[in-house]
Order: sequence, then C-alpha cells, then structure tokens
Amino acid sequence: MFKKVLIANRGEIALRVIRACRELGIATVAVHSTADANALHVRFADESVCIGPPPSKESYLNIPQLLSAAEITRADAIHPGYGFLSENSEFAKVCRDCKIHFIGPRPEMISLMGNKVRARAAAREAGLPLLPGSAGTVKDAREAEVFAKEIGYPVILKAAAGGGGKGMKIVREPGALAQAFATAAAEAVASFNNGDLYIERYVEKPRHIEIQVVADEHGNIIHLGERECSVQRRHQKLIEESPSPALTPELRREMGEVSIRAMQKLGYNNVGTIEYLLDENGRFYFMEMNTRIQVEHPVTELVTGIDLVREQITLSSGEPLKRKQEDIQMRGHAIECRVNAEDPITFAPWPGKITAYSVPGGYGVRVDSSAYENYTVLPYYDSLLAKLIVYAEDRPTAIRRMQRALGEYVVQGIRTNIPFHRAAMAEDAFVEGNYDTRFVERLLASETGSHRLRKAIEETP
Repeated sequence: MFKKVLIANRGEIALRVIRACRELGIATVAVHSTADANALHVRFADESVCIGPPPSKESYLNIPQLLSAAEITRADAIHPGYGFLSENSEFAKVCRDCKIHFIGPRPEMISLMGNKVRARAAAREAGLPLLPGSAGTVKDAREAEVFAKEIGYPVILKAAAGGGGKGMKIVREPGALAQAFATAAAEAVASFNNGDLYIERYVEKPRHIEIQVVADEHGNIIHLGERECSVQRRHQKLIEESPSPALTPELRREMGEVSIRAMQKLGYNNVGTIEYLLDENGRFYFMEMNTRIQVEHPVTELVTGIDLVREQITLSSGEPLKRKQEDIQMRGHAIECRVNAEDPITFAPWPGKITAYSVPGGYGVRVDSSAYENYTVLPYYDSLLAKLIVYAEDRPTAIRRMQRALGEYVVQGIRTNIPFHRAAMAEDAFVEGNYDTRFVERLLASETGSHRLRKAIEETP
C-alpha cells in the first residue's frame, strides 16, 4: 500500500480523496494555487504545497510543478481526481517514468480512450455496439456530406480529441453541414488543439446511460450497475441517478455483460466508466469511455455500498479485487444534484463570497462539498460548489427526500442552481422517469417549468 498520496486537484474531489486516504492510513499532500491557500482540502491534508498562481495552466495543469511537489514531499503516488490532468496520458506516463504511481489506468489505456476516433475503433473491435458513422475522422465538409447521405440525417459532428460538448454540432439538413463543420472544427482547435472531427447518426431522444466498471491488475473485472445522466445542459450533467428508471433487469444485465467482455478484451485496469446512448427502442450504443473517477460516483457508492475512491487506491497499489460479479447487489435508489455557483435561469457562473452557508442533513442525505461560510467562489475554476446526494429504499422516496434536502440548503451571497433542481424534481417527466437529454431544454421552454423555476427562486432561502 502507498505511504503518501499527493492529490493533483482541488475542491470537493480533493477532499474526497483525502478522506479515503485517511481511512486507509495513508498520508496526504494537497497542492494549491495562491488563490486556494485557504481551501478546505489544504486545511485537511497532512501537508500542502503551493504550485503557482490562480490560472489552471500555471498551477493545477503544471506538470513540472506537480512532480516537484511530489518529490519534495516524498509522495509515492498521485491521485488526479477528475478534470485537470485526470485523463492526460502524458502526465500518467511521466509519473510512471519518475517511479510515482498514477492512481488510475495505464497511460496507454488513457491515450486510447482519450481519442474518440481511436476509442470507437477499439470499442468496435471489442464488440461494443456503435451508432452508424465514419470509421475514422472526416477530412473536410465534403467527405462529411458523403457519410451524412449514407447514414441519413440528422447527424452529429464530434471532436475526435474532445468531450464536454466542445466541437459538437447537430446537423438536420444537408445545407447546414458545411457551416457546422467549420464551427465544430474551430471549437475543437480552440478547446483541444486538435480540429479532427468524426460523424455519426444523431438520436433524437437519447438517454445517457453509463456503466461503472472496476478492474484490478490481475485480469479480474466487474461492473457496478448503471447511472442515468440524461438531465444535462449543453452536454454538462446536472442530475444523475442510479439505477436508471429506463432499464429493465434484462437490459441492465446485457449492458453490464457487454461492458465487461469489452474491457477484458482491452485489458483495462482500475476504475472506469463506459458511456452509452440509449435510443427510443431500448438499443444502446457506445459513446465514449472516461478513464477516471466520475463526478457522479456517489450514487453508485450508495446503491452498492462500495467506496469507489478506496477501490481506485487499493487497485492501483496492486491489490486484487475482493469481490466477484455475483457479490454485487444494487439496493435502493440514489439521486445526485450538482449544486453550481451560477444563475438558475441563465446558468451564467456566479463567483463571489458566500455570506451564509448551511447544508441539509437527516437520514439518507450526503453532501460532498468544499464550501463554507465566508468562502469565496473563485472565477478561475469550474462552478461546481457541491454535490447533494440522497438515498432511499425506492425512487419516489428518493425524489421526495431530494426535494426536502434542496429546501433546507442555504447558500447566501451568491446565486446557485438550487432553484433549478427544485423545479426539475417537480417536473412530471422526471417524477415519472420518462425523460431524455432534452429535458432541461423543455423545462426552460415550458410555461409550467418556467413558473416552477420562478417560484423556486422566490422560495429559496
């Protein structure tokens, strides 16, 4: 087992890793920018090192500074959290070259899954179902038009090196493809320094379902069921739940078995998430794979009783999986709401000082957060303030518990999206479990949804 872990991240995920390490008896090192000197992850770690000024590229993305911090503190492992360098294969490779354990999969696996075109090719070879589309990148708009005509409109252009909705454009008719291609390529260059695009058929009412896999260094692999992530805005997830109300036991078993067989063929190691689109007919298609811990991992932890961050750490140290697939039992229902520092209507980021802060509590309520009273939400980083997670014996009870918890959450001095979540929990489509990735769009456009949102804003403490 590791003796000391450096956490190459900030915020709630850094705290989450610190807590897991403490329970394992592992010392921790926090890194921070000058702006994060008073952050909770800095206070709670055993040691801390300042690695640069506020901009991420000069601190949390600064590989030489991170490795220097690991060297001077004698850390023998680095946990990347999510975001920042968590899926940077070069960082994982440099860690390996420096004899520092990277807590995650091998660099080669990160590299493979980080390029969406290569990942699709690998998924196809491993037996995962794919939407009709180009086998590789398309060189220009003219070639994209050939593929679009072959597979039929609507189609979607996606950045080969990307994610998070960047470099992604839906095209519904031939005349719009050339402009969409130029725009998507420009976004991809700006976001990933790589303008390569690929094309595939677009599903009009998709659901976003992901399967959590866990693998050791000895060829053993299991899955921990699915998470429903269809409530999202501009491809950014807002609400997640497990299990998905869209899956039958038979479909869940099929998706899990297909995922395990594919990961066995690829030789995957550590924790990872395979993301699928589920169409209106119950057919699922591989979308991408995230080779890191997910923001929404707590819902899986609550329904399985398995600490995923602990698993990451122990598996990276070489320990074998202690469970077999037949040992995994999903019980109850969990829902997570991402509480962001942003306007609940426009979703514009809202940094500033929190003047009052009180988190909800009670049976079945969990809050993962790094915020506190008088904490200043910084403009340099992601707007995620907290993750509010509830667990109950069934979905209706979980929804009511989330509604109760959201009503207790007090954040003053800045705006948050708590009113949006309160409105979403009351929407018939969500309550009935009959929603897709356009749920937010419909909520904001409907008179009923807009009224609920305005009312929630008025009632939020």
